[in-house]
Amino acid sequence: MITKLIRNDIRKSRVISGAILAFILVAAMLTSLAAALIVNMFGAIDNMLAEAKTPHYMQMHTGGIDTAQIKSFADARGNVEAWQIREFVNIDGADIIIEGETLAWSVQDNGFSTQSKDFDFILGLDNKIIRPADGEIYIPIYYMTEGAVKAGDTVRIGEAGFTVAGFTRDSLMNAPLVSSKRFLVSENDFEKIRNAGVMEYLIEFRIAGSSMPPGFEAEYLGEGLPSNGPPAILYSQVRIMNALADGIMIAVLVLISLLVIAVTFLCIRFTLLAKVEEDYREIGVLKAVGLRVPAIKNLYMVKYGMIGGIAAGAGYLISLFVREPFMENIRLYMGESESQIPGLIFGALGALAIFLVVILYVNSVLRLFKKISPAQAIRFGAPQEKSGQTKSFTLNRSRLPSTNLFLGIKDVLIRKKLYITMLLVLVISSFIMNVPQNINNTISDRSFMTYMGIGDCDVMLGTSRTMTDDVKAKTEEMALAVSADADVSKYTVLTTHMFEMVTKDGPSERLRVELGDHSIFPIAYSKGRMPESEKEIAISTLYSDELGKTIGDEITLLSDGAEKNLVVTGIYSDITNGGRTAKAVFDAGYHEVLWSSIPILFKDGTPKEAKIAQYREVFLSAKVSDAEMNMQQMFGPTLSVVRTASIASAIAAVLLTLLVTLLFLKMLITKDRYPIAILKAVGFTNNDIKRQYIFRGAVVFVLGVIIGTILSNTAGELVGIALISSFGATTFDFVVNPMFSYVFSPLLIALSVYAAALLSTSDIRKIKISEHIKEA
Repeated sequence: MITKLIRNDIRKSRVISGAILAFILVAAMLTSLAAALIVNMFGAIDNMLAEAKTPHYMQMHTGGIDTAQIKSFADARGNVEAWQIREFVNIDGADIIIEGETLAWSVQDNGFSTQSKDFDFILGLDNKIIRPADGEIYIPIYYMTEGAVKAGDTVRIGEAGFTVAGFTRDSLMNAPLVSSKRFLVSENDFEKIRNAGVMEYLIEFRIAGSSMPPGFEAEYLGEGLPSNGPPAILYSQVRIMNALADGIMIAVLVLISLLVIAVTFLCIRFTLLAKVEEDYREIGVLKAVGLRVPAIKNLYMVKYGMIGGIAAGAGYLISLFVREPFMENIRLYMGESESQIPGLIFGALGALAIFLVVILYVNSVLRLFKKISPAQAIRFGAPQEKSGQTKSFTLNRSRLPSTNLFLGIKDVLIRKKLYITMLLVLVISSFIMNVPQNINNTISDRSFMTYMGIGDCDVMLGTSRTMTDDVKAKTEEMALAVSADADVSKYTVLTTHMFEMVTKDGPSERLRVELGDHSIFPIAYSKGRMPESEKEIAISTLYSDELGKTIGDEITLLSDGAEKNLVVTGIYSDITNGGRTAKAVFDAGYHEVLWSSIPILFKDGTPKEAKIAQYREVFLSAKVSDAEMNMQQMFGPTLSVVRTASIASAIAAVLLTLLVTLLFLKMLITKDRYPIAILKAVGFTNNDIKRQYIFRGAVVFVLGVIIGTILSNTAGELVGIALISSFGATTFDFVVNPMFSYVFSPLLIALSVYAAALLSTSDIRKIKISEHIKEA
């Protein structure tokens, strides 16, 4: 009996029931998709790290190395399961020739290595350990995705020739944000190219129990072990870096799904209250004859339970097919997770969670049954809604060009609560459309580099001990040449040094500090400001967290054997050198330079590409990088994912606006049958009344878009920071595209509202004067 009643009720309101089902389905699909992707992504990463036996601690080093000292350190610690030193020949990209083209364009540090014997294995695309034959070379997957190389291509390094036999997954250096990439060759071929570049060493440790003990790095540095290179890489960092690009995509999906869920609840509330109002007398009769409130609620609960169950199940099934395109990048870079079952289970749990939340929400809305008086319901029906007062806004005082426009605006003003649902949906739609687009604009904008520890420059010259024996002398030579270049607008010289930091107890830390004038190419600070005097220092967010230091705290460094007390004046985000950097302006004296960089800004009209080519010819023992291209290469996959997400979110916003406006206006017209009949009776045509409803939608649209756009560009920044902070930027200002935010986005939403209004108002002509005035 109940099933028959529910079927008849759904049949009577197909559009409304269909819209609710669609919203629950989309919410369940997105939630299920996000849950499954998260589980599968981390499952694939963990499986790749397990197959590769990724080290828990890895320090790159250039220069002499004492194997006995490292062995003594490892043997003295019972938690060191295994250790090894791997050779890594760093070869300049200009000396790597693939099918006649060099890799000079790449910002990556390219090194050649052999397969490991113990751990840190380099894997193939099947996640199996690669054993290259003589004459074969395996290329990092990064270059395959960049379109720079394909299987079968020839590679030349000096006199040595190779054939590309495949591509590698390198658990340590897979991610584009990691600035080094390893090429794999056989041991015999490695000997042929050993002297083609600068030898570096990867000093690696595996820790028992798979958890890095606190203080391990401090102990390593405290004993003076080799550390002439970038900061050490930890297992936890490797896991995060491999997850970044796809993690951003999943985070955007989660954001959209949360907003869709909010819209779903708004629609359920509105339709449910409208249905209760329609059934008010029947509910009163049922209560009068003794039917208990739980039994009456059950009629509605079963209906929404059926719709929610069908929608959640369908959403889950659809997510199984929809997730395949999203999994492509994960499979390419990390492979498959060990088992597909966890992804299926968590996807199903996501859909089930949406179903349960919908049921609980419907139950909470239906509590109003307790307030219904049987006598009043039977006698008067649903209570009339309270209208606002608009005494000053009357037709005789109106200067509006149309009576229909006046009546449309008047209705919105006197029934504000009724239009809140549509207003909130338009605000959310504007949010969904603009926030992902603003994130995309921000990451792709040139100024974003200032939030990542890099000044806004055209070109970056850099040199280190891997390129020259005397970094200081080479830096002075480059600075002299740059100062004489008439095309240079401004430049500065920044040198990085390793200083020992004095602590109250325990082993001392070592701090990498970049010295120079930081005011020439300033970066953005999340807290405080840049160092301006020799007694000040700024530190990266990662150092701030690790050292427990904030603005106003003191750091003591040893420089030329004397203690130097520095006050922290700023904290900033950084993606360079593992995120562990500091900036100061004091004189380092005779302290050794690890590496140096010279950021350069050219004068307007200078052909940048030509200057970069010129610098590469002149500065042979330096790395010449296009700063903008550097950011694009590092963030390329992330940008692609965010760009796709921004397009998908815009489509979702349009569909949301169209469906909800259609649903809202249809229900409003059903609710207003009596007033519509009155309007017809006094001479208003069907087209007049249609225009009134279109004007109502237009008024709410204008308010919704204004509020939504403001929130997108303000509160949306907080959402963007939460997403982007996962890969380094803890603060930034949205870069807003005015054409999209203020023209294209409102236009799309306006067209959706207009299309929905035209479709929904077609029912007005079916309302007959005699039936509804008589009914009233």
